[in-house]
Amino acid sequence: MSIFDAAHEIEILIRAKFSVIYVTTWEETRVEASLTEIATKLNRKLYTWSVTQGMRPALASPRPDAAKLPSELEVLAQIHEAPEQTIFLIKDFHPYLRDSRVVRLLRDLAEKLRGKAQTLVLVSPTLTLPTELEKDVTVLEYPLPGPKEIEKQLDGVLDAVKDNEKIDCSVADADRELIIKSAQGLTEEEIESAFARSIVEKRKIVVETVLEEKKQIVRKSGLLEFYPAEQTFSDVGGHDLLKDWLKRRREAFTERAKDFGIPAPKGVLMLGVQGCGKSLVAKSIASSWSLPLLKLDVGRIFGSLVGQSEENIRKAIRIAESVAPCCLWADELEKGFAGVAGSGAGDSGTTARVFATFITWMQEKTKPVFLIATANDVSKLPPELLRKGRFDEIFFIDLPEKQEREEIFTIHLNKRKRDPKNFNIGALADATKGFSGAEIEQVVVGALYLAFDQKRDLQQEDILQEAKAQVPLSVMMSEEILELRRWASLRARPSATRTGELNPAVAP
Repeated sequence: MSIFDAAHEIEILIRAKFSVIYVTTWEETRVEASLTEIATKLNRKLYTWSVTQGMRPALASPRPDAAKLPSELEVLAQIHEAPEQTIFLIKDFHPYLRDSRVVRLLRDLAEKLRGKAQTLVLVSPTLTLPTELEKDVTVLEYPLPGPKEIEKQLDGVLDAVKDNEKIDCSVADADRELIIKSAQGLTEEEIESAFARSIVEKRKIVVETVLEEKKQIVRKSGLLEFYPAEQTFSDVGGHDLLKDWLKRRREAFTERAKDFGIPAPKGVLMLGVQGCGKSLVAKSIASSWSLPLLKLDVGRIFGSLVGQSEENIRKAIRIAESVAPCCLWADELEKGFAGVAGSGAGDSGTTARVFATFITWMQEKTKPVFLIATANDVSKLPPELLRKGRFDEIFFIDLPEKQEREEIFTIHLNKRKRDPKNFNIGALADATKGFSGAEIEQVVVGALYLAFDQKRDLQQEDILQEAKAQVPLSVMMSEEILELRRWASLRARPSATRTGELNPAVAP
């Protein structure tokens, strides 16, 4: 629902004489602006109330017993005696809805207002609705600014500073769309603050400053982590098929893709051998797509109180959707939802309910949240998670073959300020057959420690010596990796072109 649709819906409800409307939003200023327009259009008087400001404008002379009544009861008493053709906007009234007297007064008031041209509008960022009021109150969600509203706000800011020669007001079409897309999920005030900060700091409006504002939303939740976009696909060795698949979807969240008829991608599941780059690819996707990356730590979801875990997963999903378009990274998913099938015996079904909420959202989500899930042990993944429709694709991340190992060595030597041309990369790749990407990195790091201890620069022999000393995971867990390969050969796509260099026993 757009802002225009929400304002139109409120007008319809007022004209239809709905007595109490509960609007959930963080932006009460915009709701008040909409109600002001509606009141003018319908020739009605608008009154606003908050616990700090009282009734504005004053409704009538104070009642004799007003000082004896709490403010939340007094305002309802004033509305009860108010004349017709009035609209009341009551701000942040939700804490008082726990009081049985307030609930009873609202029920009496709802019944009285039905026969008069009066409407009571409650506005609050959270929905607190007692059971007694469910049949008397109409709930409406007032959305955050959409692309058209953000674009209008962007043009307004640029127009306001166009005469300042120190500020670059030119915004390319591609950058404009990226800025508007990145600002979605922010309130009007947050967008204005982000644009103002960007102008002060960068002398132009850039997408990075808008994403900084989104970090605040995530940090305040305590349920998700915001990861900075530091890695790119150039930091990932191998995985050519997976990279191609992801690059083809780089612009899938743009308006051009939407007009072309392409639905927003749902997500990808990467499973495979530990240390082969699943987490690194996850971080690279968000950077390459210029989207914020949020990490879902399932361990933070589970709380000690009854119903807390279910509410936490719903809150985490709401936060991810409010930041959308974004990437949501769920690392080692099988550990977070371990024992779903038998969770009823140990935790009264909490894990199963949390998991059910999560996979239902995966299937039905409409917001552009790209889910990046990783897993090491496929045998612990619930079968429901692998059903078609949950993910766009499932990729198997295998041990790197020789060409990929050469790429990985090149990346890590460059990262540590060593010229790969000074090393025989092919020989290093041959010496690390069966090694994962993480193990190759540790080979380079271990060799650096050896050279540093001997007070000389890194040499080829240092790396070969360190590789010979390590026992790779492919040797320690050869049976498990073989079983994982058999499973993936029938159910997942390979992340890289395979030449058959690694034999079925995956021995180095």
